[in-house]
Amino acid sequence: MPIKIPDNLPAVKTLESENIFVMTEKRAITQDIRPLKILILNLMPKKIETETQFARLLGNSPLQVEMELIHTSTHQSKHVAEEHLLAFYKTFDDVKEQNFDGMVITGAPVEHLPFEEVEYWQELCEIMEWSKTHVHSVFHVCWGAQAGLYYHYGIEKHAVPEKLFGVFPHQVEYKASMLFRGFDDTFMVPQSRHTTVLREDVEKQPALKILASSERTGVYAITTKNGRQIFITGHSEYDADTLKNEYLRDLAQGKPIKVPENYFPSDDASKAPLVSWRGHAHLLFSNWLNYFVYQSTPYDIEKVQKGE
Repeated sequence: MPIKIPDNLPAVKTLESENIFVMTEKRAITQDIRPLKILILNLMPKKIETETQFARLLGNSPLQVEMELIHTSTHQSKHVAEEHLLAFYKTFDDVKEQNFDGMVITGAPVEHLPFEEVEYWQELCEIMEWSKTHVHSVFHVCWGAQAGLYYHYGIEKHAVPEKLFGVFPHQVEYKASMLFRGFDDTFMVPQSRHTTVLREDVEKQPALKILASSERTGVYAITTKNGRQIFITGHSEYDADTLKNEYLRDLAQGKPIKVPENYFPSDDASKAPLVSWRGHAHLLFSNWLNYFVYQSTPYDIEKVQKGE
């Protein structure tokens, strides 16, 4: 089934070229079906790139998905045209009276700041509190996962000695997890971060369960008992060249940066990156949509209730 996204969103052409079944709003209104309503809080500066990445993963499933985009009103994005935000994005005030089957909170390049010093922190806290009663399952990504763990459970983030940068092997710890149904024993995930959460801090919280981790990068996937809150520390949504572009950007700015691990053949940045995570990325989001959203969300979306 297709993903329903706004007419003329730049992602449409990209996804159609990749054989992702896209349905525009004009066509969707002719179908008598209740799609899954998925809200994406896009905190990344390159919004078009990020919205395309998540639309690709949400659209590659048998379920019909209606994607809604929001941005924070307390932060002025410098990397996307105002016209794009006005055309395709809403603010929290525009959607706070609605309920959603699922929600994605993206990462953000603000991990060097204490949470309370992030410009839009109070607005984000309001959104995360609202999500407990208006969203059936929330999928937090990278800094979004750290922010969620801190807000909901008081778990701090900690700086790592050297940036975790590259594509790393991960293992499923909880084999019965439906989120990782069909996964291989080892799967690859892109990582790009300077901070982490500690296993011992997560294990102190009885409401949380660690599902997967990496010897090199630490805890990867955390969930509440029934999957109403899921926290993912990596970037499975990344495109083939996302890490390459980050690497070249940091080099150009004179920042100390090493070649991303397990990414370029023989660590040669002149060669095309090896994509080793795409299949598991699609499976991760397909499992989330199927088992934690579609299978358990109320048919009447207005009946979404508070849950852990």
